[in-house]
Amino acid sequence: MKNKNNYYEIDVMQLLRELWHRAWALVLAVMIGGGAAFAYAAFLVTPLYEAEALMYVNNSSFSVGSTSFSISNAELTAAQSLVDTYIVILTSRPTLEEVIDDTGVNYSCDQLESMISAGAVNNTEVFRITVTSKNPQEAELIANAIVDILPGRIADVVDGSSVRTVEWAIVPSEKASPNITMYTAIGMLVGFVLACIIVVIRLAGDTLIHNEDYLTETYRLPVLAVIPDLYDDKGDSYYRAYELKTRTEGKK
Repeated sequence: MKNKNNYYEIDVMQLLRELWHRAWALVLAVMIGGGAAFAYAAFLVTPLYEAEALMYVNNSSFSVGSTSFSISNAELTAAQSLVDTYIVILTSRPTLEEVIDDTGVNYSCDQLESMISAGAVNNTEVFRITVTSKNPQEAELIANAIVDILPGRIADVVDGSSVRTVEWAIVPSEKASPNITMYTAIGMLVGFVLACIIVVIRLAGDTLIHNEDYLTETYRLPVLAVIPDLYDDKGDSYYRAYELKTRTEGKK
């Protein structure tokens, strides 16, 4: 409702009452939103699978080209520095091309790189290689090819490197995405929020005076007279009821 300064004012209690009266619409919106999101995630989103492999890197000293590095076990960033170096080698074009040739997959280097992610496990010298694909067997194939090829690639670049396989990848049995539960919950939330917004807009645009309390509280004007409701709950006029009653008594 607009006041004299052209600002909308909404009574919180009035809004809560309106939401309560429209509870059926809110529930319906939640069900529609959740159902639509569930159908979208279950039938329209392409499922993706993740195959993971673990590798261990260890080096007290190493050199890249003409630059030598000395690593102390007391330094907290030592393992992370090694892992970052190996990840750069992993995502380099020669490594990716060798993986493509070994597996026979029909991807470009950029496409394959977008499918691969790697990072240290809790800032340790162990790092996880994750391959995401629409095909679970393909994800496992690429991940294990990387595990097989990466030690040799690292040895060609980093002197005195030590890379060992902690865990080979296996064919994932469950899809990593989409998360149908999360999609459904988001859909339900969106449906509820949209329904509430519609209720607020309808309430803000309502210019009708529904009772005398609203008139006195909003405009601070005295009520001089009130036209009574001349219809009962069944929709019959009180005048008609009075007329029928009078005729009945007259016949008696």
